[in-house]
Amino acid sequence: MINNEKILSIARETILTESKAISQMADLLTDDFAKCVQLIHHSKGRLIVTGIGKSAIIAQKIVATLNSTGTPSLFLHASEAVHGDLGMVQPDDVVICISKSGNSPEIKILVPILNTFGNTLIAMTGNLTSFLAKNAQFILDTTVEKEACPNNLAPTNSTTAQLVMGDCLAVCLMELKAFKSEDFAKYHPGGALGKKLLLRVKDMLDETKKPSVSPENNIQSVIFEISEKRLGVTAVVENNQIIGIITDGDIRRMLSKTETISGITAKDIMTKNPKMVKPNSMVVEALNIMEDFSITQLIVSENNDYKGVIHLHDILKEGIV
Repeated sequence: MINNEKILSIARETILTESKAISQMADLLTDDFAKCVQLIHHSKGRLIVTGIGKSAIIAQKIVATLNSTGTPSLFLHASEAVHGDLGMVQPDDVVICISKSGNSPEIKILVPILNTFGNTLIAMTGNLTSFLAKNAQFILDTTVEKEACPNNLAPTNSTTAQLVMGDCLAVCLMELKAFKSEDFAKYHPGGALGKKLLLRVKDMLDETKKPSVSPENNIQSVIFEISEKRLGVTAVVENNQIIGIITDGDIRRMLSKTETISGITAKDIMTKNPKMVKPNSMVVEALNIMEDFSITQLIVSENNDYKGVIHLHDILKEGIV
């Protein structure tokens, strides 16, 4: 019976074996890789990625990565290709065929057909003498010495190598396209990631909750304003200019230091020069300011024109963190 210590030892050995296989890939890169990147970058068509078995699963992930980083790509299952799906391949498309052995029956059927179409064919394979390698215009070498599988059978190191090669293509293409975080956001508008990249402060402002007092307002008025707007804060405004901020913490500290609040006004307890953020700023920027200064609210203003308040709780509700 294998004990826990042995299980951990096997897992560590698997990680080390796969990491070694990946590190050796750097020496397998040739001019073919650079030419493939340039070819895909300048192509007027899409990138079609095909494979069979485990390689097909890797192909789908590579396609997903490329699409999300600005390279239009489609997945073509090698076995379905000869049953009608070849219709998705257009004249300007570039095709990557992934196969460890490069000699599977489906590959031997598909490759000659693709070559008759006239599309540029790129082989991603670990067998440089295979049918696939010999019939492709370019080769991406994903050779591994062995699999992490104890029987050297189950695709482990080889599929990891394929995945890494796909990532190399995607990252190089991103660099050629000067792909920015703003571009990334276009393809990820949903979920927390999309909100983090797209949501701006002005999108979260509630115009009905814009707490404001004048510097001469008494403490009762300040407390009422903070309580009514339920943001835990109010701006202190004079001549349409923000001159300070009062939080519920300021109120508590003031009450702990005085026996009477008679005669105390907003200007007496306000914090001058409060931290502010512009309406067009990204919400994640506002969050960073809050974290840097250990605060939970920010005044929103444009050229010192008071727009409202953004609260940490509202950001958390959006699921950005």
